[in-house]
Amino acid sequence: MADGIPSFWGPVTSSHEWCEKNYAVSSYVAEFYNTISNIPCIVLALVGLLSSLIQRFEKRFSVLHLSNMALAIGSVMYHATLQHVQQQSDETPMVWEMLLYIYILYSPDWHYRSTMPTFLFLYGISFAVLHSIIRFDIGFKLHYVMLCVLCIPRVYKYYIYTQDIRAKRLAKLYVATLLLGSLCWLGDRFCCNQISSWPVNPQGHAMWHVFMGFNSYFANTFLMFCRAQQREWSPEVVHFMGILPYVRIKKPKTH
Repeated sequence: MADGIPSFWGPVTSSHEWCEKNYAVSSYVAEFYNTISNIPCIVLALVGLLSSLIQRFEKRFSVLHLSNMALAIGSVMYHATLQHVQQQSDETPMVWEMLLYIYILYSPDWHYRSTMPTFLFLYGISFAVLHSIIRFDIGFKLHYVMLCVLCIPRVYKYYIYTQDIRAKRLAKLYVATLLLGSLCWLGDRFCCNQISSWPVNPQGHAMWHVFMGFNSYFANTFLMFCRAQQREWSPEVVHFMGILPYVRIKKPKTH
């Protein structure tokens, strides 16, 4: 939400702003709450990355957690500056992340191992180049939603074939955080005029970041459980300090 205050980064060049006063806290940070709200996503991605590396999960999951981290850092850069070039550092990783989810979800049944990752890699590079040339807005959102929809049938299949109650709870938490985050995003996007008259701004877009940080973590953990089941690694959902769920595996000993 523009307010005309001079800034370190200059005039806003991003395609849209959010319902937060610009440079209200610092002249170096355009949207303060939308910027710092990415911290949970970075921390949770780091936790997932460490779990993946320590237990020697397949590299795809390490890349996935790194992708979540890169997306959150790109979002920090975008909301801190509200510059178009930094907006690309937020939106392009969003597409790359969804392509990675598509690969992880569908690759177990893909008979031609090199074809799928090659296609997705070229698709991601092509999008990045095109996105750097053309300003997308509605088109980007529709494209992103389409990629998300492609994942739904496979996630649902994993859910109905999973018998473990704790793993199913991860999937339910994934859906719950997605719905709550979406409500926050929609409220911030389309009810800004009403929200601006309230004594306190609930910072809906910042809450979207927080919910989506947990959403990504729950999704990744659920997929790690499903993949460990496929590999017969005896996965078990346990909780760190009784709070944060993660997957513990027992790989069979090789002789």
